[in-house]
Amino acid sequence: MDSPDRVGTAVTRGPSRFFTTAVLVAAGALSLAAGVWTLVSPRSFADFAGFGYNEHFIHDIGAFNLGIGATLLLAAAWADAAAVALAGFFVASTAHTVNHIVDLQIGGHSRDPWILAGISVLVLVALVMRMRRLGWVAGEVTTIDAAPALAPFVRQKTIRLTSFRRDGRPVGAPVSIVVDGERAYVRSPGTGGKIKRIRNNPLVEIAPCTSSGKPTGPAVRMRARLLEGAEYRHAGRLLARKYPMLQGVLVPLTHRLGRAKFGRTAHLALDPIEDPPAGSRSI
Repeated sequence: MDSPDRVGTAVTRGPSRFFTTAVLVAAGALSLAAGVWTLVSPRSFADFAGFGYNEHFIHDIGAFNLGIGATLLLAAAWADAAAVALAGFFVASTAHTVNHIVDLQIGGHSRDPWILAGISVLVLVALVMRMRRLGWVAGEVTTIDAAPALAPFVRQKTIRLTSFRRDGRPVGAPVSIVVDGERAYVRSPGTGGKIKRIRNNPLVEIAPCTSSGKPTGPAVRMRARLLEGAEYRHAGRLLARKYPMLQGVLVPLTHRLGRAKFGRTAHLALDPIEDPPAGSRSI
């Protein structure tokens, strides 16, 4: 698993990766289902398992199963071990806290929910701090040889991509980015205004920004290139691995539902443009 201080190499693709992911998802879904069952119908679960009935202990089994299930599912999508562990523990601890509130009339101590809630809050704070350190990107970040101009964008979650109208006026929009060595990749609806402007003028600028598109750093000049074939698919895989839910599920689904209006999703390669030497004159 990659550290935010050292970006790792690409993870091997193939049957072993698919099998591991499939097992994580299946086991996670099964654990979540068992957790929900024990919380919603504890007596039914006790009868099925053939153990003596203790409502609170069965509720706790459900809480811990929810945490295990969440950990397994997140491990199938996130590449950071600390984030996966903290998120899974937070789910279990929070459900455990709720159990002690709901079951207080059965037993336990009045202080128990407060202690457990405090633990959940501490874990949540640690998770937020970890995610901030990761740039809110918990997916795979695999490049180890990013071009100098692209190095600041390796863990950047959102960039402002600025394209230019025919009269030279800039138009910026927030997009996700993934860096792969000497170039970066982004995607956009195929017949949207951004792609039309880039077809006319491939020179663009990118800058780190907030999710709403407010720049948070200097802009870098790039040359955009529309992709096809193997490179198109490669860009899609890299985006999905860095942003498992956003670019692996939500954005592709949204683009597919809007394909009749916005056309096929466009994938773009962004290549840095070196600034001319001082004193030189562009032709």
